[in-house]
Amino acid sequence: MMNTSPPARTGLLAAGAATVTVVLWASAFVSIRSAGAAYSPGALALGRLLTGVLALGALWAVRREGLPPRSAWRRIAVSGVLWFGFYMVVLNWGEQQVDAGTAALVVNIGPLLIAVLGARLLGDSLPPRLIAGMAVSFAGAVTVGLSMSGGGGSSALGVVLCLLAAIAYAGGVVAQKPALERASPLQVTTFGCLVGAVVCLPFAGQLVREAGEAPLSATLNMVYLGLFPTALAFTTWAYALARTTAGRMGATTYAVPALVVLMSWLALGEVPGVLTLAGGALCLSGVAVSRSRSRRPAVAPAAAPAVAPAAAPAAAPRPEQEQVS
Repeated sequence: MMNTSPPARTGLLAAGAATVTVVLWASAFVSIRSAGAAYSPGALALGRLLTGVLALGALWAVRREGLPPRSAWRRIAVSGVLWFGFYMVVLNWGEQQVDAGTAALVVNIGPLLIAVLGARLLGDSLPPRLIAGMAVSFAGAVTVGLSMSGGGGSSALGVVLCLLAAIAYAGGVVAQKPALERASPLQVTTFGCLVGAVVCLPFAGQLVREAGEAPLSATLNMVYLGLFPTALAFTTWAYALARTTAGRMGATTYAVPALVVLMSWLALGEVPGVLTLAGGALCLSGVAVSRSRSRRPAVAPAAAPAVAPAAAPAAAPRPEQEQVS
C-alpha cells in the first residue's frame, strides 16, 4: 500500500477542494438562469447569501471555531463587501443585460486581474507556466464567449456591469488571501458571507415580495445557490486558496466555462457547436498548464560530496604522531 507524505496529501486535498469549487460554480450559471427569471438581481443575491449564512453558521457553531482574530476582520470585511455582496448583485444584473457568452467573456478578465494584483499587493510570483496557461485559457474563454454570443443580445450597461463584477471578484480574492493566514477557511467564508448578506439587506423587501410570487422551482434554485455554490464552494475555495497563490487559484476557475458548456448540454439540451467545444478544450488545457510545475534538475547535491572526502583523511592520525604521543 502506497504511503502518501503529508505535503503530497495536503496538495491532493487542495486540488480536490479546488475541483469541488469549480464544478459547483459552473452549476451556478444554470441555476442563476432559472432563478433569475423570477427574482430581481438584489433579491436573488440576498436570498442566496441568507441561505449560505444559515448553512455556514450551523457548521461554524457545531465545529466551535469561535470568532476570527481581530487582525483578520478588515480583510474579511473587504472580501465580504466586494465578493459576496457587490459581485453577486452586479453579476446577476449584468447577466440580465447581456447574453451568457458575453457575460462569461467579460467576467473571465477576473483571473488575469487576480494574478496582477496578487503579484503587486501580495508578492505572488508569476512563473512562465502560469502566464502561458492563463493566456491559453483566456483564449479559450474568448472562443466560448464568441461562439455563445447572440446577435444583438448585449448592451453597454451589461458589459460595464460584468466588468465591475470581474473587478470586485479580483479584489475580493486578493483581500481574502491574507485573511486566511490568520483565520480558518470556515471562519473567513462564514463571516464574509454574513458581511455580504448585510450589504444586501436593502433588497429584503423585494425578496419577500418576489418569494410570494415566484414558482417553486425558482425558489429551490435560489436555495441550491446558497447551499452549494456559496456555502460549500466558497469554503472549499478558501481551503485551497490558503494552500497556494491567488494567481494559481484564479487560473483554476478558467475550467468553469468548459464545465458550463458541458452542463448546459446535459441539463438543458443545449448542444454546443464545434467552436464552443474547441474553446472549452482550450480552457481546460490552459488550466492544466498553469497548475503544472516545472521539473528542475537536482544540481546542488552533486557538488556537496566533493568537500567531504577531502576533510576525512585529516582526522586520522599519522603513525609518527602516535609514537610521539
